[in-house]
Amino acid sequence: MTKGQQRAMEVLWPVYGLSPSCDLPVNFDEVFGRHAPRVLEIGFGDGGALFEMALQHPEQDFIGIEVHRPGVGSLLLKLEQADIKNVRVFCADGVEVIARCIEAGALDRVHLFFPDPWHKKRHHKRRILSTKFIELVAQKLTPGGVFHFATDWQEYAEQAMERLEHCASLDNQVGINQYAPRPESRPETKFERRGHRLGHGVWDILMQKRD
Repeated sequence: MTKGQQRAMEVLWPVYGLSPSCDLPVNFDEVFGRHAPRVLEIGFGDGGALFEMALQHPEQDFIGIEVHRPGVGSLLLKLEQADIKNVRVFCADGVEVIARCIEAGALDRVHLFFPDPWHKKRHHKRRILSTKFIELVAQKLTPGGVFHFATDWQEYAEQAMERLEHCASLDNQVGINQYAPRPESRPETKFERRGHRLGHGVWDILMQKRD
């Protein structure tokens, strides 16, 4: 960690940080001091996309999960510099946080942008987007809520599409087995730019929870 990131974790964590060691789901109305549409990003990296979305949509509340402390520190510094109030952060395992700390139907959107593809076949079992994980995320969405997945690995996109289409409570917003154009609401990430440099495509999938 840089000195700035370390300072952010020490000084700014009490302002923006949330603990996963909770026996009950987090009351986000109390945390943010209001009731507003809630967006969760899982694995936000350095926080660039989450920061941009929170800056552009002050009427929404954003929750980020990232296990990598330097990335969390970088986001906290951005939030402080821009005086952004509508973001809270977990520095913990994403699956644990979603399972233990978020109540059913609490989220309007869930974002999973460019997760580790574990591209070697023997490592595919490590991918976060398992059938069990998809069912867990679907439980946390409000009716009409959206799960947005994006990757720059075609094989992962195909696997994700197959698994998401088999979730009984989710419907593809743009049609069965169809990828969506990149929504304007999703900022371009450094992983996406890297993918373009490597000649990769980018695949977005938008799944909406049934009413």
